[in-house]
Formats: sequence, C-alpha cells, structure tokens
Amino acid sequence: MPRIQAKSFRSPEEVRRFPHGRIEIVSHSETMVGRFWLEPGWRWSRDVGPIAHTHSCQIHHQGVVLGGRLHIESDAGDACEVGADDVYDIPPGHDAWVVGDEPFKAIEFSSARIFALPAEGDRVLAAMLCTDIVDSTAHLRRLGDFAWRDLLLEHNRQVREELNRFRGREIQTTGDGFLAVFDGPARAVRCARAIGASIAHLGIAIRAGVHTGEVEFIGDNVRGLAVHETARVAGVAAAGEVLVSATTKHLLAGSELAFEPAGVHELKGLGEARELFRLTGSG
Repeated sequence: MPRIQAKSFRSPEEVRRFPHGRIEIVSHSETMVGRFWLEPGWRWSRDVGPIAHTHSCQIHHQGVVLGGRLHIESDAGDACEVGADDVYDIPPGHDAWVVGDEPFKAIEFSSARIFALPAEGDRVLAAMLCTDIVDSTAHLRRLGDFAWRDLLLEHNRQVREELNRFRGREIQTTGDGFLAVFDGPARAVRCARAIGASIAHLGIAIRAGVHTGEVEFIGDNVRGLAVHETARVAGVAAAGEVLVSATTKHLLAGSELAFEPAGVHELKGLGEARELFRLTGSG
C-alpha cells in the first residue's frame, strides 16, 4: 500500500550541472521532480544543445516559475515569455534563454529525468497515424474565426477520445490534424476509421495515412524517415479515406481489415514511387 512520503530539495537525490545552470532532483516512485536554476546568460542552444546533440530542445516541459524570466521560441517561430507564478506548457522543438539579470527558477515534473543528458533515443518499430482535416481553409472562411475554433476544439476532443480508446500515443497536433503512434498497425487503422466516423456529424472530413517503420523517441517526440512517410501517405488520401503503406498492409494479413489498391504514388522527398492501399472493409 502506498505510504505518505516527504522529501526536500535541501537534500536532493541528484544534482545535474551544465553550463550556467543546474537541476536538483528528488523522486517519488516513478515521478521525478526537478528544481531548475538557470543563471543570467543561460541559453539552451549554447549550454545544453551540445550535450543533447539535437538541433533544438526535444523535451516537453510543464512547470511553474518560482522567479526570473525565460523566453521560449519554437522551431516554427512562435515565441512566449514566462515569469514568476506562471504555469507553462512547452512542446518539444524549441530554444530558450534567460531574460534579464535575475536567475530563472522553476519546478518541473516531466522533464527532469532526461534534461541535459545525451539524446540516446529509443529506436522501435511503430505504427504511425497522421490525420488532417480536408479543406480546412475553406471551412475557416465559411465559419469565421470563432466558430472554426470551436469546431476545431471539438474535433480535437473527439480525436483524443479515439486515440485513448485504441491506445494511441499523441505525438503532436499539426493545427488541424494529429500525429500518433500505436503499438500495432491494426489499432492505428481502426483508430483512423473511428475518427472519421466520430467527426462526420461536425460537417468535416479527414484524410488519414498509416505507415509502419522504425522510429526514434527523443523525450516526448518521435523522429525518423518513417514519420515523414506517414505524413506523405496521408497527404495522398482523399476526404474520408484511410490509406496505408504496402509495409503496413503486409503486416495486417489476417487482421480481417480489407484493402484495395490505391495506385503507385511518388511521395515527395522519399525516392522511388510506393504502392498504397485504401481501407475498404470492416474488421
């Protein structure tokens, strides 16, 4: 039976130091709690990037600021600044630096385990699903900003319900779509079909692509050529279609899912043309 525990940052279990900063770590069971201390002048790309060996920080940060200010800039160009008492959520793919002459201090609950450690990664064979709302720009023009935002929020809620039902791991949202990873291709394909059915009443349709290949997990993110191939497969699909790669179809033999040929397609940046297959039946 779990028992009440108390630990103190006055006696941390680990202190991980890096240029211009440190993390003090305590743990309870599988949870690691980190207290960050980043000195004035600290910048991720200069002080931690050479340790992590990634072009930007690939860790998902969630925490609360105790003092100081931190500027965050995503790989996509979005920027945000947080200060004392702010609660933040920073997706993977960003740079960050301390603003001003005061040290930045924060408590985080999800990143202390791997922050400022070499990105060894975890290469696994995974089934990936990429979805995208068809004609999203046209829907935005038709509905206007506020109505489109509400529709998108409902779309996201229903997608996440289906991901949970089929044990999919959400990697990222792409504005009007999702990238998710599954422990098997059948779950990914069935989830894609369920998402299409669940959002149909919203007056929108999705296109979906499923591919199975080796990927590398870096923090909460995933990378590898297979990720790009999944997105390219989805890009070929028409409204309401679920397309799968030949590799995925081969792995689904005996699953009772039915497919038909969807042609041979040049997938941008991936070399030779690839045959794709369209989901047609139940299973």
